[in-house]
Amino acid sequence: MTDRYSRQIVLPEVGASGQARLRSAAVLVVGAGGLGSAVLQYLCAAGVGRLAIVDHDRVEESNLHRQPLYRMRDLGLPKARAARAALLDANPDVIVKAVAERLTPANVADLVAAADVVVDAADSFAATYVLSDECHRVRKALISASALGLSGYVGAFSGGAPSYRAVFPEMPRQAGSCAQSGVLGTAVGMMGILQAHMVLALLLELRPSVLGQLVTVDCRTLRFGGFSFAAAHEPAGTAVLSFIAAAEVSRTDIVIDLRSVAEAPVSPFTSALRIGVDAVENAQTHFPAERRIVLCCRTGVRAWRAARALQRQGHTNVALLAVGG
Repeated sequence: MTDRYSRQIVLPEVGASGQARLRSAAVLVVGAGGLGSAVLQYLCAAGVGRLAIVDHDRVEESNLHRQPLYRMRDLGLPKARAARAALLDANPDVIVKAVAERLTPANVADLVAAADVVVDAADSFAATYVLSDECHRVRKALISASALGLSGYVGAFSGGAPSYRAVFPEMPRQAGSCAQSGVLGTAVGMMGILQAHMVLALLLELRPSVLGQLVTVDCRTLRFGGFSFAAAHEPAGTAVLSFIAAAEVSRTDIVIDLRSVAEAPVSPFTSALRIGVDAVENAQTHFPAERRIVLCCRTGVRAWRAARALQRQGHTNVALLAVGG
């Protein structure tokens, strides 16, 4: 072994045995943006043996202030592949797999199965709930984070602790984005570093465990908070709204594309009805009770709102589909 890791091996919490555990570990990182950029760099530098990067996006110049993993020469390249190249330049001992596609209910099981710990850095509510459901099903730890503006949080879910759904059973009615609300690069970087630290804590089996813990950070006032959610209860029944893959949509489903024609001129489903979420919430259209209703939108937030409205109207057979974002 080289002295690359000597400064962490000297820690009693790591040692040679801990470094060996890191080398044999596999971590799935979904999202190679602001959060993922920090997560990937620190896990790679620490010597985590296998990293899988899932991201369907490409590098843009507006990313660079908060995604220091990339350089100007990477503009236009798929993030997963550009990230892999940067990580191998930094540490060629690490095996890095690039998956340049969107995380969906269709591929989540295979991706999670190959990992010891899963990191949600996707900045997508749909991806977070899809990961939460799969990690909870197979009892693998999910380290999820969010950052917007000058604040954020990081939590360690599933793997024996309650799932993300148990703590956040409902999506917000509206979701902010970095493009709309802004974000300071150092704030999102702090959340990503905390995610990487939680991953290392789990792989090194540090006690007390980070599982079941959520940390909040206010970067404006430099105040840290948080709480334990170890006693949170898992939602059940109609409280659980599930995302499905596009291939799971059948000809008997009523498909509602909640996006406007201006937002998405062509729907992936030729038979889809174009109805806005406000119209669904106001019960302006009625649907046969015996048929499943599939609700589509870009991020899943409008689909969630519409599904809850339909449930209040008596429709229990609903499914969600995120078709972009």
